[in-house]
Amino acid sequence: MGDRTRPALYNIPTHRAFSDALAAGIIAQHGGDPMRLAQGMILLPNNRAIRSVSDAFVRKSGGGLLLPRLVALGDPDLGEQVGGALDPLGEDEAVLPAVAPMRRQMILARMVQQASAYPVDAGQALKLAQALGAVLDQMHVERVPVTALADLTLSDELSQHWQTSLRLFVILLAQWPQELARLGCIDLADRRNRLLDRVAARWANAPPTGFVIAAGMSTTAPAIATLLRRIAMLPKGAVVFAGLDQEMDGEAWDAIGPFDADPVTGRAPAGHETHPQYALKRLLDRMSATRDDVALWRWGSEHDARAVRGRNISNAMLPPRLTSRWRDLKTADRSLAGVEALEVATPGEEAQAIAIALREAVETEARTAALVTPDRQLATRVSAHLRRWGIDADDSAGQPLSRLPPGTLLIAMAEALAERFAPVALLTLLKHPLVMRGDTRLNWLEGVRGLDLLLRGPRPQAGIAGLDLLLAERDGEDRQRTLRARTRLWWAEARALLEPLEQGFAAASDLPGQLAVIREHSGRLSHDAVWAGHQGHAAADLFAEMEDAAREGPRQADIRALPVLLDHLLGGVSVRPPQGGHPRISILGLIEARLVQTDLMILGGLNEGNWPGLPAPDPWLAPRIRREMGLPGLESRIGLAAHDFASALGAPQILITRARRGSGGPAVASRFWLRLKAMAGAQWKSADRYAALAQVLDHAAEHRPANRPAPVPPLSVRPKIIPVTDVDRLKADPYAFYAKRILRLARLDPVDADAGPAWRGTAVHEILQQWAEAGSGDLADLEARARAMFDRPDVHPLLKALWQPRLIEAIRWIAAEVASDLAAGRKILSVETEGRAEIAGVTLTGKADRIDLLPDGKLGIVDYKTGKPPSARQVRAGYALQLGLLGLIAEQGGFPSTDAAPVAGGFEYWSLAKKGDAFGYRESPVDPMGKRDKIITADFTSHVHAQFEDVATTYLTGSAPFDAQVNPEVANYGDYDQLMRLEEWYGRDDG
Repeated sequence: MGDRTRPALYNIPTHRAFSDALAAGIIAQHGGDPMRLAQGMILLPNNRAIRSVSDAFVRKSGGGLLLPRLVALGDPDLGEQVGGALDPLGEDEAVLPAVAPMRRQMILARMVQQASAYPVDAGQALKLAQALGAVLDQMHVERVPVTALADLTLSDELSQHWQTSLRLFVILLAQWPQELARLGCIDLADRRNRLLDRVAARWANAPPTGFVIAAGMSTTAPAIATLLRRIAMLPKGAVVFAGLDQEMDGEAWDAIGPFDADPVTGRAPAGHETHPQYALKRLLDRMSATRDDVALWRWGSEHDARAVRGRNISNAMLPPRLTSRWRDLKTADRSLAGVEALEVATPGEEAQAIAIALREAVETEARTAALVTPDRQLATRVSAHLRRWGIDADDSAGQPLSRLPPGTLLIAMAEALAERFAPVALLTLLKHPLVMRGDTRLNWLEGVRGLDLLLRGPRPQAGIAGLDLLLAERDGEDRQRTLRARTRLWWAEARALLEPLEQGFAAASDLPGQLAVIREHSGRLSHDAVWAGHQGHAAADLFAEMEDAAREGPRQADIRALPVLLDHLLGGVSVRPPQGGHPRISILGLIEARLVQTDLMILGGLNEGNWPGLPAPDPWLAPRIRREMGLPGLESRIGLAAHDFASALGAPQILITRARRGSGGPAVASRFWLRLKAMAGAQWKSADRYAALAQVLDHAAEHRPANRPAPVPPLSVRPKIIPVTDVDRLKADPYAFYAKRILRLARLDPVDADAGPAWRGTAVHEILQQWAEAGSGDLADLEARARAMFDRPDVHPLLKALWQPRLIEAIRWIAAEVASDLAAGRKILSVETEGRAEIAGVTLTGKADRIDLLPDGKLGIVDYKTGKPPSARQVRAGYALQLGLLGLIAEQGGFPSTDAAPVAGGFEYWSLAKKGDAFGYRESPVDPMGKRDKIITADFTSHVHAQFEDVATTYLTGSAPFDAQVNPEVANYGDYDQLMRLEEWYGRDDG
């Protein structure tokens, strides 16, 4: 039987359920004989389409059925799937195998490193290799010869950046065929072309005995177009398009492009690659067919929408220069019956509303629903909301391996090693849910919590050695001595696991060695849980492939690039649960949703940059170069996204959603959303009921905010000993004092924090105390002590670099001031001296940084500050009483170094901060004459005595409640805001 005289081309419009209509037509034509149906072959774009068509056959048959052979043209194992359609074994020369994708990427990354004039780390090299591989594939797919670059004369018109990239690309393009010859392989895209060409050639000479139908193709690849043309001419062949717009008039169809070249310039205007019909029109052109050659597929199903939907979608997607037609559309041509829109404020509200719509579908008998979105965050949120009701949606897109526990553990190990066990990276690794999984995990976490507390503050030295120093026993005062000793016992176990890891990486000079160390020690840390389950198996398979391919990969393998490299490679693998999910609810990405239709289709995340996504830039070829070579523009992906959107709009019921804000700020509505809204006009229908349900779902029936807390602890637990440093907090915010001293809740410093005032103050006090006690008064001795402190092994080099210069300048100022005072008859009596006094039934304690004997015989109280000292207004208000209280203790003989009844006659802050152009200055909160609204010096101790007696009798020996106050004058203001639930009562009339 010879070929047809006209190609058998058909179209299933967007308002019909593609898979069901296709199955219905094939069964109607070939289902009379079960064996005849089984002898046929259906070519589909991807594996998800195979699943969708298989399900449609089952629904249509209502019983047992021998299915035709279903082949995905996008599958890497295309040759094996086409099977008998290829030449019999040995008849023709075999097609070379395709180079493994991982091996190819590693080799290209090595070539990029070697060819680049600048250092390129392994992670960046792999990203560039992936982009390079994509360009090579596009050249194969579009059949652009290597010589096309040589024929271009645009290089002089390009910027320096693009010229450099182009030169490097030309070098790599010349080297790659040699690498393939060495491997005895070809590129996967090249192999697919050859297989498709061989199938087309064989079917031209020996057509298959059974029917062959190519369905749902939209790729414009010449090899695909040639094969489709051959199938359409077969006696039992047919090509069925999905969503070809046959409603569009000729003017609009021609306005899409591609356009003929200008006879003068020889340059063709760019076509509208972002239009949903552009790819199908170009495919028809390459098949030597026109839209008039395409007939309507006669069969449909009960899942179809109304036919008018297709015409309205066509109107909404008119080319830009014809959108003025919208003004003249009749109401029927604007109507989007069955289509509703939901616009909410945030992605969280959007996810909740979508989940409610999906649950509504579940509770409707036999109703199917799907969420289609390219936004993985939105899909994850919707899945979480559905699990709240016990619904596990079938998420066909899966989760990237880099975001699943096995992947995050592998990346965490790499980050910990790259940062040499820096606090945040180390704790991320040690707290990972897979580490020490099993019966010992609780004890392990107790030890990790101890290490977490010790790592709060300045970073220790790098590596295991720095952690050893952090945990070592310390001489002198150590507030964390008990915690340090307890954690040191646990550290022996952790060290035994981490030290071999550090040593292994020190010995691993190349990428294969680094990956081997990660593989070996991740198993030890997790008791092999990292490789268990379907997620672990996926990680194991990928890691084995990576290790094998890395031998030919990048040569420059800096450990600092390893986390980026692993994140990139692991992120390229998606993992789905093996058991699937709910049979009637699914969550689909754009590729998975092609040719799939359900009763309710929810198109979510319709914001620019999301749907459609921003085209990924090509780092190798400038847009002008791509256009001149005949490669698709980067905007072609927007056209595919537009076609996906238009096709999904064909379901019986549609809900489109967007959030006005994204994760990074205000979001712009998708161009597809804006087109539909502009075209529909007054016919635009909102589904606000879902937003209302989402808000009501978590809305409390009764709003009962907390009142201002005012705890009244019994007298027996109220402190009777109070340090001077806590008096300010007690007066300014009694609740904060209650939380700290009675509840014993202290604010934790951040992990790996900068050296804060507390650390700097402790270091300065220690240096000055040792220098004063030595009694030399020598500036060189003071400076040497400061430098020795920074040279300690537990001080991080970065801390030394940042703080040593400014501290040296400040202590030089202190030494000069001390020498000047000494010459004027003022001498130091004591430093860092503890004192106490009984006042108002309470023991007041304090440590004086320095007590001087002034020339007039009175005492001078000095308080060192590493930052700005308190203002006179704070002191007068009673929120900075420390200096005066120390003077009060001294006057009561509370310091052993003072006389029986001394008089405090001087109060000074010595600040090490910068003022003007120099570090260090003195400031006093008092004045002998009370100038500048300061307290008179002679009245200072009596003033603070009255202030302290008031708060002591009220709160410590009295029964007053420790009520919460909002007072920013107090130091460390806000430490207990969350505990006091400030936001619930502050600003209320009753607060």
